[in-house]
Amino acid sequence: MTGTTITTAAPRSHAGAGATPGARSTGTGAAPVLTGNSSQSKARVSGTVDQGSDMARQWPMRDFLELGALAGAAPSARLHARQIMWEWQLTPLTEAVEQVVAELVTNSVAAARAMPLPQPVCLWLLSDASNVLVLVWDASPQPPALTEPDEYAERGRGLHLVQALSERWGSYPTPQTGGKVVWALCGMNSGQPAAP
Repeated sequence: MTGTTITTAAPRSHAGAGATPGARSTGTGAAPVLTGNSSQSKARVSGTVDQGSDMARQWPMRDFLELGALAGAAPSARLHARQIMWEWQLTPLTEAVEQVVAELVTNSVAAARAMPLPQPVCLWLLSDASNVLVLVWDASPQPPALTEPDEYAERGRGLHLVQALSERWGSYPTPQTGGKVVWALCGMNSGQPAAP
C-alpha cells in the first residue's frame, strides 16, 4: 500500500475521539468536518458539523488512509475500501463505496499532481452502520466541476458516477490546511435504480 491507515470502531455507547478534517498527516486520522456551504448538497450531512463527541456518536466507525499522489493510489484506496466494508459488515454497500472512493481519489491525485509541490491525498471512511460517508482531501483549492463530456471522451464521467452512486455529494474548502475535501454519502438506497 502507498500510505498509512488508522481504523477505529467506537462502541455506540461511548463517544470516541472527536474528528476534524483538513487536519492531515498527523497520524491521528482526524476526519474532515462538513460545513453547510457545500456546492452540491441541499442538506447537511447531519452530525458532522460538531468536532467532538456528537460526531463520534453519529459516525462511530471511522477509518483514515493517507496516500501518495501516485498512479497506484486509486486502486489501493479501492481495495482498502472493499476490506473496510467487509470488516464493518456493510457488504451491500461495497460496490458503490469502492467506485466512489476510486473516482474521488483519482480526481484528488490528479489535482495534487497538478500542484507545484505534490502533497499526499487523504481518505476518510465514516459509518453509522447503515451509511458510509466518504471524504477525500487534496491540497488543490480548486473545487470539483461536474462537466458534460462528449460521447467519445475518455475522461470526465467520474463525478457523474459519484452522483449516481451516492445519496448526495459535495465539497468544501479547508482553509486551515489549504485545499479541499470532496465527500459523498452512500447508503443502502444509493445507486439503486428506481422501482417501476
